Amino acid sequence: MSTTTTDPIADMLTRIRNAIGVRKNEVSLPHSKVKQSVAELLKQTNFIDDVKVEGEGISKQLILTINTDSSNARITEIARISKPGRRYYVRSQEIPTVKRGRGVVIVSTSKGIMTGDEAKKQNVGGELICKVY
Repeated sequence: MSTTTTDPIADMLTRIRNAIGVRKNEVSLPHSKVKQSVAELLKQTNFIDDVKVEGEGISKQLILTINTDSSNARITEIARISKPGRRYYVRSQEIPTVKRGRGVVIVSTSKGIMTGDEAKKQNVGGELICKVY
């Protein structure tokens, strides 16, 4: 199963959204460093439970545990901001707050992928990847 998508991050977010919609606890997707770092940030900010990498080389998979059987998903909405057709860049002062600070915005900066709050603290802007709450 080898499918090429023009926007792998949007594909990842859609897979998470669909898994939550059908009450699945886990979602599996093709691995990439960018997707892994976005997933790690979602884990750090307590939106998903776990991130695992399985396999080697081209068959590497990223397995995200969204929630446990006994709990509900903590993601209400997850949306892509910057798209391949319309990139969205901001300065550190222009990074938006999501739901009055209850959500996070993930930013790709020159110092790596981080949350909007971290980027503001380090005074770096970048490309807005997605917002989650």
